[in-house]
Amino acid sequence: MKINWGTGIVIALVFFISFIMFFVLRMTLDERSNHELVREDYYKAELGFQDEINAQNNALKNKVNLGIEKNAEGILIKFPEKLNLKDIKGTVSLYRPSNKGLDFELPISLSHSHLLIPDNRLLDGRWDIKVFWEYQGEAYLFKDKITYNKGKE
Repeated sequence: MKINWGTGIVIALVFFISFIMFFVLRMTLDERSNHELVREDYYKAELGFQDEINAQNNALKNKVNLGIEKNAEGILIKFPEKLNLKDIKGTVSLYRPSNKGLDFELPISLSHSHLLIPDNRLLDGRWDIKVFWEYQGEAYLFKDKITYNKGKE
C-alpha cells in the first residue's frame, strides 16, 4: 500500500493531536499536579489588601520595624524595645508556599521584646512570615520571606 502526501499529513496530525491530548489528560488527572488556588480564601484576602498597605505604611511612618533572627531554638521576632509590650496585640502567620497543610498562626503575647517560634514547628525550606499587630489603636504589618534550615543560624 502506497501512502500519498495527503494521507501522511493526516496521519501526522492525528499523532500530534493524540500526543497533546495524552499530556493534557495526564496533567489534569495526576494527583501530584495540584491545581488549587494558593489560598482557600484568595478573593476575600484580596479585598483586605488595602488594609495591609495601610498597616505597612504605618510601620514605615512611625519607624516601628521588626527584626527577624534565625537561631538554634527557632525564629526570633524582635519588637522595638521602646514600646509597651502589654499594649501589643496581634498574630504571626507562617505560610508555606509548597504545602498549605503546614501553614499556622500564632497569637502575639509578649513578656520580653521578642517572640520565639520554636524549631519543632518549622520544617526546612521557604516560609513567608506575616506579623499583623496593633499598638495603641494603630495597625502595623511586617512581612518577610525566609529560608529556614534546622540547626543552622
